[in-house]
Amino acid sequence: MRGFVFWFIQVALIGSYLLAYGFATPDTRQDIKQEITGRQQVPQLTLTRVEPLRVAPLFDRPEMVSDEDLAAVLWQIRPEFPRKELRPNLVEHAIRAWSVQAEFHDPAILSGQEMLDFLLDHGTYLLSWTDKDTPLLEDRGTGVGVNWGRYRSASVHHDHMLASVTEAGARLDSTVFLPSQRVLTLEDVLREALRDFRLDERETEWSALAFGLWLPPAKNWRAADGRELSFDLLAQRLIRGHLELGVCSGTHRVYSLMLLWRLDQEFDILGDEMADRVYAHLELVRDLISDSQFEDGHWPSNWDAGAQALINPRKDELKDIVIATGHHLEWLAIAPPELHPPQAHIEKAADWIIKTTKQQSHAGILARYTFFSHVGNALAMWRKTSPSDFWKRWQTEHPDYRYEPPATTPDAP
Repeated sequence: MRGFVFWFIQVALIGSYLLAYGFATPDTRQDIKQEITGRQQVPQLTLTRVEPLRVAPLFDRPEMVSDEDLAAVLWQIRPEFPRKELRPNLVEHAIRAWSVQAEFHDPAILSGQEMLDFLLDHGTYLLSWTDKDTPLLEDRGTGVGVNWGRYRSASVHHDHMLASVTEAGARLDSTVFLPSQRVLTLEDVLREALRDFRLDERETEWSALAFGLWLPPAKNWRAADGRELSFDLLAQRLIRGHLELGVCSGTHRVYSLMLLWRLDQEFDILGDEMADRVYAHLELVRDLISDSQFEDGHWPSNWDAGAQALINPRKDELKDIVIATGHHLEWLAIAPPELHPPQAHIEKAADWIIKTTKQQSHAGILARYTFFSHVGNALAMWRKTSPSDFWKRWQTEHPDYRYEPPATTPDAP
């Protein structure tokens, strides 16, 4: 009888616990799991969409970017890569520009789906790398981690892979195959990114971008360590510090800020004061690039110096001015006209970047592919389209099209 009473009490206690757990808030459930397992839990944020948001370009300027020029530039940035030891950084930039929908008549060119498989399927990844190389994906128990840093077999920037496939239009339920043979989804990549995000990181540009395209209408969330995070804090972090010192001469910060401001217009994810601060910061950037543009149309890497950049010109390499000019054209394509420098400045920049891209040999493009991919994306945006959509139409209308760089013109210095 005593044994029966003992077990009856135990069952009753367990039943009470389960009932209480069932009625607990998501945060409380997370605390309970963390206490039991001893591991930090993935933030319990409700995600309301399976497809990412898209911030559409605002302009169609055929007088600035002709169909013929756009086709030539896009030909130059087709993802034609050596398949052995294919660097994730190349694929991330290519899929961001071309999207998961990209298709090419040439089987030597990676399609959008092939690029997505390389990034999300460890088995496909192993066709290029070996199991002795640092894998791109990592099973962390709490979700899917993405290895990044100095390894050629890894991503280069924190959350860059997530941001790239998000901008490429990958669905949140896209399957992820891990080295551990566990099968998860892109949602587990996103939740792990939310879990391990730190506001004091050196690079927050891609985290802010990815969170902005997945989380609204939510404007704040709880980190795994209990801290409250918000788009206000992300925007403040992107504004803070010297303008040029962010990745790619600070231009990624500008793009992410412009994207957050556009999203705020629809979803009200920023407080009124922070929205005003972001807008004022973008006005400052507008004024600086209005004053720092060179006569031929390019922007230097120290664009933030304004007119001083012309008085004391820096000895930039080609990649530096391609980065500055291409990236500025990219964020300006989603910016309202009042945040633009004079239209003549934009037209000169487009003219310079088109000529420079068309001059490059295939080897020259491949050596700087990550930077030129932004050029192709930016120019397509100025035609209010995407590289993938434009290229599908162009291939249909011009099935035998090929672009050949001028044989007598070396890569631009």
